[in-house]
Amino acid sequence: MEAVPARVRAYVTCAALGALCCLLPLPSLRTPWWAVALLAALYAGCEHVVRRRLGGTFYPVLLAGAFLLPPPAAALVPLPGALLSHVEQRPQALRRIWRAAELALAVWSAGRVHWALGGRDSVVGCDFPYALLPCAAAVLAFCGVLALLDGGILALAERVPARRAWRGLLSRSLAPIGVHGLAGLMMAVLWRSPFGPVAALLVLLPMCVSWWVFAQYHRERAAHQATIRALVQAVDIKDGYTRGHSERVGQASVMIARELGMDDERVEVLRFAGILHDVGKLGVPTRLLRKDGPLTPEERRIIELHPEYGHEMVRGISFLGEARAAILHHHERIDGSGYPYGLVGSQIPEPARVVAVADAFDAMTSTRSYSRARPVGAAVEELRRCAGRQFDARAVDALVRALAKEGWHPAVTADVLPPDPTVSGRPRSEAQNVVRGTP
Repeated sequence: MEAVPARVRAYVTCAALGALCCLLPLPSLRTPWWAVALLAALYAGCEHVVRRRLGGTFYPVLLAGAFLLPPPAAALVPLPGALLSHVEQRPQALRRIWRAAELALAVWSAGRVHWALGGRDSVVGCDFPYALLPCAAAVLAFCGVLALLDGGILALAERVPARRAWRGLLSRSLAPIGVHGLAGLMMAVLWRSPFGPVAALLVLLPMCVSWWVFAQYHRERAAHQATIRALVQAVDIKDGYTRGHSERVGQASVMIARELGMDDERVEVLRFAGILHDVGKLGVPTRLLRKDGPLTPEERRIIELHPEYGHEMVRGISFLGEARAAILHHHERIDGSGYPYGLVGSQIPEPARVVAVADAFDAMTSTRSYSRARPVGAAVEELRRCAGRQFDARAVDALVRALAKEGWHPAVTADVLPPDPTVSGRPRSEAQNVVRGTP
């Protein structure tokens, strides 16, 4: 608990107090406690299975509670499951309280909106399609509260800039939680039907099957990401002078992609492209990567094969999509003087043009054991000088705008730093210039 910043503890405390306020009207309500207990136990069981076995969160029971119960009673449904859930990261108690509080607030808000729009009567009367409107509004309120609270905790705990903390949280959650909302509505309608709660439980069976399929997809994706991490670590081990370079190029590529207005899916692809852009160095002999003297024409040709090696290594990872083209073409130049194919202008895929700018920027602003970092301003001026000739002008402008908003703090990536740039003992090798495409 001591490691948690005071601002985060205060934020969680406020959320918990807000959740308790939602429960205050309970003594004055005619609460069907048996239904609250059944839904709470059902949610706790589903949450345990989904989180421990499949991964993710299961909302249909919570939303069914919002559609069936008075809002204060519905806010009770997530508490046992959240407070007793398995938490691996510390502090466990604070994380459980946070989870319970945000779910209670979200369910209470959904219940209030649903009841205010007459949703209770439409559920009891199985009044379709009119029951869909209160349901949709309740789901929107549920998603909105979760997004608002999650963005706040990101901004406070992770120091994420406010502009980024809430970006995409609501839009990404609407579709999956909307499906859960429809399942919750089906549960509520069947619960109120002559068939009773037992029929409502049958709705969970197809949901669990679909969730299992979804979890398998994410496990496959996680396996691919583990492979990516292993490849990047292998590159870092082979060429220790650029340790961390791949991750920073991925970060810079994301900054550029966001400034260019790319959607979240393409931004993620650009992150992978930046991380993996140099993976082809695994196919280049180490002696060439670290050679201090001039390269022979044959050695240069071998070095310039590394984009093709990288593309061949990742071609079977289907979810990378456009990232594979970026790995292959990130050393192409706008004027056609790049490699491996000498593409010109718009012939170069847009992700490759983004990664080329990010790669050169990090190469110039990182301190290595063979060269000192240039100031960010100097690196930006060099990129601008080469825009339209070596680099895509739009990508350069996007990076400049992103740097003005977010800044850049390059990390030292070499194990040993020279005390003076004029007494390095290891001049920049021609091979390193070729591989990085530094202007």
